[in-house]
Amino acid sequence: MMKFVQHRRGMVLGLILASTFAISARAEQPAANTAGATSTVTTFAAASLTNAFQDIGKAFEAKGKPAVRFSFAASSALAKQMEAGAPASIFASADLKWMDYTDSKGLTLKDTRVVPIGNALVLVAPADKAKPVTIAKGMDIGALLGPNGRIATGLTDSVPVGIYAKTAFTSLGLWDKVAPRIVGAESVRAALALVERGEVPYGVVYATDAAIAKNVKVVAVFPADSHPPVEYPFALVKGQDTPAAKEFFAFLTSPEAKEIYKKYGFTVR
Repeated sequence: MMKFVQHRRGMVLGLILASTFAISARAEQPAANTAGATSTVTTFAAASLTNAFQDIGKAFEAKGKPAVRFSFAASSALAKQMEAGAPASIFASADLKWMDYTDSKGLTLKDTRVVPIGNALVLVAPADKAKPVTIAKGMDIGALLGPNGRIATGLTDSVPVGIYAKTAFTSLGLWDKVAPRIVGAESVRAALALVERGEVPYGVVYATDAAIAKNVKVVAVFPADSHPPVEYPFALVKGQDTPAAKEFFAFLTSPEAKEIYKKYGFTVR
């Protein structure tokens, strides 16, 4: 009986020592490993950045870095969401206006702001009906659209692509005639979808969006001097600039990321 009790005591002592060792071993693991596994970087980005940013996020995570979560929409909508308290670590806008807006509201860190990429403004049409168009002052927009034709683009008072489009048509002296024909969408991708489905004969989108569309072709490129440069400013969000966010923010302008931008047709600076 005494031997059995001693044996049981030895087993209990052994289990306690083994558990203590296991806990100590876990505690001695490098902090970076657990942080990397649990940290998540939330990035609010313009809809036109969807494909490029998704690829960049995968490349970042493949290096064992923190997970990246994206919210893609019109820059205007994202800025308003941030103002309403939506959590984000990085904001990537499709124009300077909405980055200026978040700066003015104290939402983004102005000293982190960079403008690493650009884009082009194009006119697109369904692939099966696409014919080259010459965009110039005095062009007969009525003849192009016909009696009922419309042009899809972003909302011209808020969505960056729509603002660029309105500026371009205005500078070309065409806005008064084009305005009644505009179908305003909530984002550039929504406008592109209208053209893809053949619901409208033309759309004004970015060159990179047209490049990934299956049933759409570019029929004209807007003159560069008809609108401000299409620029994408990025910035860290105030109070959310964690080490993980800073690391991904730096990766967004890395040589590897720049190659991905080029693949999708962005202009890299």
